[in-house]
Parts: sequence; structure tokens; C-alpha cells
Amino acid sequence: MEIVAKLQKQFMDFISALYRERFLDDQFLQLQKLQDESNPDFVFEVVSLFFEDSEKLINNLAAALQQQVVDFKQVDSHVHQFKGSSSSIGAHRVKNACMAFKTFCEEKNIEGCVQCLQQVKHEYFLVKNKLETLMRLEKQILAAGGRIPDLS
Repeated sequence: MEIVAKLQKQFMDFISALYRERFLDDQFLQLQKLQDESNPDFVFEVVSLFFEDSEKLINNLAAALQQQVVDFKQVDSHVHQFKGSSSSIGAHRVKNACMAFKTFCEEKNIEGCVQCLQQVKHEYFLVKNKLETLMRLEKQILAAGGRIPDLS
């Protein structure tokens, strides 16, 4: 069981860093609390849906911002949706980048929107990488016969 203890410590250190560096907020902890024996893949499924939706939204935002005449209402709608999904899984830095993006949409500032899209993409791919690593650690712990440490 030494391997399980090592993996659990690695998991706790990693997730602590995600909170400390503000990649995640307490909403992610709430998601974790909803996972139990009856639905052991709940967080994985929610995070996977977030990844799918986010990549579609990023593509939609990029396409909308490349139009001759930018429909800022449409851009704002996509950003609002992205902010909501980021907030619902606790992707704190993505949510904050979306909030700045919304301000530029309201101002109809195309340059600001393009810059914010780059920032949102950057934060999204960072948190995606971190969450994928976290999910891999969870799978390793379970495969080794251990339990995911309680985060509360």
C-alpha cells in the first residue's frame, strides 16, 4: 500500500497547488463532494463535458471575431456561456479572463476582444492540462486499490 500513500500525497499536493495558484476555486470542491460510490465518475464526466463545450466556444469566439462586421452580442453570448461553464466547475482563472472579455464586448472593442480571446485560450489550456493530470492521478490511485483523499 506504500504506492497508494505516495499517490494520495501526490494528489493532495497537486490539488493544493491548484487552489493556491487559483486555477480552481471552491466550486470544484463542491463538485468533488457530489461524487460517491453510486456515481464514481461524476467529476470526470462533468470535466469532460466542460472540455468539449469550451473547445466549441473557443472556436465559435474565434470565428465570430474574424467576421468583417463583428456581432458583439453574439460574442458576448459565447463569452457569457463560457464564463458560466467555467464558474460551474470552479475554473477560477478562466472565469476571470471571461469577465474581462465581457467588458471589451460591452465596449465593442475588437482589439481588446482579440487579446482577451488569447488570454481565455491560454488559461483554458492551462487548467485543462492541470485537470487532466489530476484525473490521471485519481485513476492511478483507484487502480492501485486506494481511495481518493477527502478534500473537505
